[in-house]
Amino acid sequence: MTSPAEARIDLSAIRHNVAVLTEHADGAALMGVVKADAYGHGLVRVSRALLDAGVSRLGTATLSEGLALRAAGITAPVTSWLLTRGGPYEEALRADVELSAAETGLLGEIAAAARATGVTAKVHLEADTGMSRGGAPLAAWPELLAAAAALRAEGAVEVVGLWSHFACADIPGHPSIEAQLDAFDQALKMADQAGLSGSHVIRHIANSAALVNVPRARFDLVRPGIALYGLSPIPELGDFGLRQAMTLVARLALAKRMPESSGVSYGHLYVTDRETTLGLVPLGYADGILRHATGRVEVLAGGRRRAIAGRVCMDQFMIDVDDDVIAAGDEVVLFGPGKDGEATLQEWADNLGTITHEIVTKIGARVPRVYEGT
Repeated sequence: MTSPAEARIDLSAIRHNVAVLTEHADGAALMGVVKADAYGHGLVRVSRALLDAGVSRLGTATLSEGLALRAAGITAPVTSWLLTRGGPYEEALRADVELSAAETGLLGEIAAAARATGVTAKVHLEADTGMSRGGAPLAAWPELLAAAAALRAEGAVEVVGLWSHFACADIPGHPSIEAQLDAFDQALKMADQAGLSGSHVIRHIANSAALVNVPRARFDLVRPGIALYGLSPIPELGDFGLRQAMTLVARLALAKRMPESSGVSYGHLYVTDRETTLGLVPLGYADGILRHATGRVEVLAGGRRRAIAGRVCMDQFMIDVDDDVIAAGDEVVLFGPGKDGEATLQEWADNLGTITHEIVTKIGARVPRVYEGT
């Protein structure tokens, strides 16, 4: 390791996860969700691994992510869905990025870009089936369908997808799951009546949690995100045979003996109760190690688990190793698959009162991604 820290990404684990999820999908195609730099794992390298493993298309939140895939030479179908008025839609159409629309104003801008470029826009229409976030409410859905049908007749727009998103699929048995599926069925029926259905129109609503636990939600396409990276979408139901892909490691920058009653880091939240050895780990909240991880998570150093000692700083934190022998340059494993005794991402998430998604997406750009299992 040539840098102070690195995130090791096991591409063989990602390929394994695609195989596991393909079995759960029961014939539905897979869209690999690679938003937020592939959940912190690296957009381009992970996207290529997903496609090699059998994912048929890629999904991103922002259009800039979709365009980055095209700039990297990826030619598989790409859909970008978190769009705002005034976006670079001419560039998107020239790059053959599929776009999502949930209101007629945005759909009109996409159509204008189609007229300007002479490229028919491939559009997914999003229905709000009960999350009350993105998507057209069912009351506004007929208006969106009518606008899309008119633009299709003009040749400006081709509707290639109809979709929605779950609010509570990660809570098994939550009544909103069936309610949203009923609403999605209603939205699909209205689309059919508007002439916007057929074998060429992809129906999709299932995220990772719905993919593994709600068979009725699979339709034509499923959109796994967090599960691709080996992190359970429903931790209380187990890991579903997934393998965690990211291991975060660092080299100790310093090891030193300190006397009893030494206050450690900002605010002296931790005070040594004996003579001891402290190690300095060169990662901090600027790298995604949450400030409130202080005293709440453990890292593996010198063959044993160690709690973070004292306040996590912007660039570093301390560990107390007692009388064990450590030295500058020794490797510290913050989290990994758990096979060598290190904490897992799920353990970190549980101890920090958050979800694994937040932890992996916060690992910053100062931490190089190093790819293994190619």
